[in-house]
Amino acid sequence: MAVDLTQYKNVWVFAEQRQGKLMNVAIELLGEGRKLANDLGCDVCAILLGSNVDGLANDLFEYGADKVYYANSPVLENYTTDGYTTALADMIESYKPEIVLFGATNIGRDFGARIAARVNTGLTADCTQLDINPETKGLMQTRPAFGGNLMATIACPNHRPQMSTVRPGVMDKAKRQAGRTGELINVEVKVTADQIRTEIVKIVKSDKPKVSLTDAKIIVSGGRGMGKPEGFELIKELADKFGGVVGSSRACVDAGWIGKEHQVGQTGTTVKPDIYIACGISGAIQHKAGMQESKIIIAINKDPDAPIFEVADYGIVGDLYKVIPELIKSYDNVEELMDAAK
Repeated sequence: MAVDLTQYKNVWVFAEQRQGKLMNVAIELLGEGRKLANDLGCDVCAILLGSNVDGLANDLFEYGADKVYYANSPVLENYTTDGYTTALADMIESYKPEIVLFGATNIGRDFGARIAARVNTGLTADCTQLDINPETKGLMQTRPAFGGNLMATIACPNHRPQMSTVRPGVMDKAKRQAGRTGELINVEVKVTADQIRTEIVKIVKSDKPKVSLTDAKIIVSGGRGMGKPEGFELIKELADKFGGVVGSSRACVDAGWIGKEHQVGQTGTTVKPDIYIACGISGAIQHKAGMQESKIIIAINKDPDAPIFEVADYGIVGDLYKVIPELIKSYDNVEELMDAAK
């Protein structure tokens, strides 16, 4: 059945929150949503689902939302596929947004797919770039394909809304403007508890130390060139020295040397820290796709022809087991290291 595209307007961003805390990816999407809305001449709107999270609406306005659609209900306190899908599908049917963006998180990937099926539209997953076609005014959604060996740009010309999940860490965060306000739209929640087929009995947080690669300002990553899992002890020592976190290439994760939560790259986490130090990482395209937007990249590798040097701002050709101890011994902080590099 043909869809009247003229009925759909505005860019919507799913403002993912967990236990009352706004996720960083929502702030990134508001920044990107603003660019798209400016190109289309429309509003950027935040979708806030939850229970008694009224204060987040003010945060969303200050991060650039022109409107906040707020669905407030006890049944939406925690994410459930049934509850959130029913609530947002009703909102889309009533207000008809042109574009809906989700973060490619565990929640966003589940939620976006269910919404797309419910409202009979497409979904482009794991996008790393979004643009508006100047001629058609349609959304151009770019994502890696074939293991990161090429980038595919996908359009949804005949259905609305156009929907994407966007990889966290690849978009610039919206700038906060203190005191900025907008229009708050309280949405009636028609979802009832008996429509939700799952019950959250208890939320148990992992007792493992959380690795927040997407928020890290400094990342020191190890690769297969370390030759042994014990190499991560040295990587951690360097990361601790500079107040950073430990990252890894996929090869080390696959070998069981370190947990997947440390993996940087196409099939891991996309990162954009201030400083990324790659130690013993050759620089396969899948890894580069996940870290090449870092502000400063320092590569340490004994192979002078390693592809990682193609994206590195500073390269050190040498044995990492000799180079890293010298860095640790010679510099007390990152500023000193960067001054020396310059």
